[in-house]
Amino acid sequence: MEKIIHHGIAASPGIVIGKALILSQEDFCIKMRKLQDKEIEQEIIRFQEALNTTKQELIAIRDKVNGRLGTKHATIFEAYLLVLDDPMLVKETIAKIRKERMNVEYVFSQTISKFAHVFTSMGDEYLRERGRDIQDLGKRVLHNLLGEKKHSLSQLKEEVIIIANDLTPSDTVQMREEKILGFITNMGGKTSHTAIMAQSLGIPAIVGLKDITAKVKTGDEIILDGYEGIVVINPVRSLLEEYEKRNKKYIEIKKQLHKLKDLPAVTLDGREVQLVANIEIPDEVELALESGATGIGLFRTEFIYLNRADLPGEEEQTRVYRNIAKKIAPHSVVLRTLDLGGDKLSEQLGTNTETNPFLGLRGIRLCLKYQDLFRAQLRAILQASTSGKIKIMYPMISTVEEIKKANHILDQVKDELKKEHIDFDKDLEVGAMIETPSAALTADVIAREVDFLSIGSNDLIQYTIAVDRGNENVAYLYEPLHPSILRQIKYVIEAGHRAGKLVGMCGEMAGEPELALILLGMGLDEFSMGSANIPKIKKVIREATMNQAKGIVNKILDLPTVEAIKKLIKQTHIRNEE
Repeated sequence: MEKIIHHGIAASPGIVIGKALILSQEDFCIKMRKLQDKEIEQEIIRFQEALNTTKQELIAIRDKVNGRLGTKHATIFEAYLLVLDDPMLVKETIAKIRKERMNVEYVFSQTISKFAHVFTSMGDEYLRERGRDIQDLGKRVLHNLLGEKKHSLSQLKEEVIIIANDLTPSDTVQMREEKILGFITNMGGKTSHTAIMAQSLGIPAIVGLKDITAKVKTGDEIILDGYEGIVVINPVRSLLEEYEKRNKKYIEIKKQLHKLKDLPAVTLDGREVQLVANIEIPDEVELALESGATGIGLFRTEFIYLNRADLPGEEEQTRVYRNIAKKIAPHSVVLRTLDLGGDKLSEQLGTNTETNPFLGLRGIRLCLKYQDLFRAQLRAILQASTSGKIKIMYPMISTVEEIKKANHILDQVKDELKKEHIDFDKDLEVGAMIETPSAALTADVIAREVDFLSIGSNDLIQYTIAVDRGNENVAYLYEPLHPSILRQIKYVIEAGHRAGKLVGMCGEMAGEPELALILLGMGLDEFSMGSANIPKIKKVIREATMNQAKGIVNKILDLPTVEAIKKLIKQTHIRNEE
């Protein structure tokens, strides 16, 4: 009997049809065991041997990835290796074995869980996925401690669609492309390394289906629609034929999108906007350029600070920022200053755990409280600014006073560098992220203090509607098309333009093709998004006129509900298709 499941996350595009293979979940039964005095050192030796074995496995996988996909994907496994060498992880595990006299499996599982929790509890989706990477790494070490062999997907003898609770990047890279048609998982998100790897390998994938392993049996025929995130179990013949037609259509669209790579994002009546990329690590610059990005609209600098016992030094930060600026040149890169809460840097800064970190000491608030931390980052950014076109952006702004204080510190740092005869870009631009309702409603005042504004739609939605999209009980309320959100965005754009300032957007809304005409019609100057979405947004913009876009905006702003707005967008989309 045919069954359709609609709730997956389209992680890697493509349509495939094939037999399902259920991959059983690997669970560890780890019991705590007290050690005798004579066992303690031997237990530590076991731990070190397991770490070494795991390192050798990762080096082999890294080299394989480097050969097949290039250095930008091999860096995933370089990061894994760095975690295994992290003094905090290793020393904490060994110290606990000695102090509490417990077996290494139990101690290590506790330590790695603590490390992973730092990431999985974060609001940012990409950071949450890094916690899953650490959990994967922990499983590898535990396999070697317990002497168990990990499953391998490289030995399959027939073409299948993998169904699993979760998959790791190393699982994905071992897939034989001619045997693995695609995969579907209960867990995961668009920003997981598994999803990114699948995209590069050209393997269609759907993630985040929660309970797909309970709904599918090995041998079931499956349609996997990696464009829409739809799974069909045991489809009827007519549906199979329909999906075969859809697949041919999507392949043709992909070819057409690739042809747009070097063309400008300009409307039929001559209005040009900039399409730039959001990135997390320097190696993603190459992917951004391949997708046709004309710059980096957001580099999340907090990745330099995470998963380490100490704070990054000025020289280390300068090297990272220089690297990005050189790679993206002659285009510009926007470096967002540290956007973390004090709870994520509690060990380095000695801060206390907050009851509600999302409304607490985070972003610019943290930087203004810990000014030595802020000054070190500003010094690094300024020194790197001689290597390309760098811009600074302050996150989590809620008052204009915060902008003034941050700019005052920036001016002091510039004076310090001048006295030290250190060069920097004297014309470096400074921007503010508009991601709180208070910032949105005072955007006209904030715009006078900066060179550009960038709307962080993800947080603006969460703070305006008072919804945690990671909470499944209220996630349905997270709605980009809520009239309050659209009105704030329009106000921010108009306020910025009245002040003669560029206004961009670096939230997920900027990468949604269905919303592109609305943002264009409101006057948005720059769309910053995941690299994969750039060709899609460019196509929408190049096929429209500003009059069309403005007409849609005028109609939408008069509508009272999300449902009515979605209905109008759908009707407009159908007319454009015709």
